[in-house]
Amino acid sequence: MQNASGTRRRAALLLAAVLFFIATTNVILVAQNLGAAPQTNVAVQGQTGAQPEGAFLNLVNWIGNVIAPVGAALAIAGGLVAYIAGRGAMRYVVTALGCLAVSGVTRLLEFWINQGGGGVS
Repeated sequence: MQNASGTRRRAALLLAAVLFFIATTNVILVAQNLGAAPQTNVAVQGQTGAQPEGAFLNLVNWIGNVIAPVGAALAIAGGLVAYIAGRGAMRYVVTALGCLAVSGVTRLLEFWINQGGGGVS
């Protein structure tokens, strides 16, 4: 009976490692794709990253596009490991949904910042 428990533990660890690899590889590949030309020191059209609007947009971009989705992927991986181990996984699912909600809200803020650069019309 103890051998089956060890096999399950190894399988859960292997699954978590594969999911972590897939999640991080995808984020790294997407982050490296900047299009035809590299974009440096440009955050808001007409602004630089050193100005308050540009710095705030860079922070919002980083949280919404990198940190929150990676956190959601890690929470799902943790939930799978917990489920395989026979423990409750709902807290991981709620955490993943919360991370994706944070990502959505920060993307909304990014949209508002980009649209609000020209003033109210």
